[in-house]
Amino acid sequence: MATPLNIAILTISDTRTLNNDTSGDYLAEAVTESGHNLVARELVKDDVYVQRAVVSGWIADPAIQAILVTGGTGFTHRDSTPEALSVLFDKQVDGFGELFRALSYEEIGTSTIQSRAIAGFANRTVIFCLPGSTGACRTAWTRIIQSQLDSEYTPCNFVKQLTGEHG
Repeated sequence: MATPLNIAILTISDTRTLNNDTSGDYLAEAVTESGHNLVARELVKDDVYVQRAVVSGWIADPAIQAILVTGGTGFTHRDSTPEALSVLFDKQVDGFGELFRALSYEEIGTSTIQSRAIAGFANRTVIFCLPGSTGACRTAWTRIIQSQLDSEYTPCNFVKQLTGEHG
């Protein structure tokens, strides 16, 4: 991992706090262990406008290159992360949700259809919206996101799009 990125983590939860946010803790540890910089971390209730406000601020911050969001991707009446954040995307990363569900199927079977994991780009920032379970966050990080945020991963990764490098 030759190019460290500045990454923000947002947990969406009506029940967790920063003291018991195991998914956010896992992502924070994974980000720093991979050599990236954890530059912001917040936890907010599952509210469309609060989510948009936090993520919009991070998208507007040129120092933040990636945002990991955990929680709010299911089907309960309070789960609103895809609706809240997809409208902010300039481009959707369709393959992320597809690949996440394919990998998740190996672990949880057909229950993976209840995951609405999505990803997209906005203002040169990549946003990954993950389920709230720590296992799902681990699957997404270790099997997809970590390599795509590694400038040495071939044949391609997202780092040049995030840093403005051309090549």
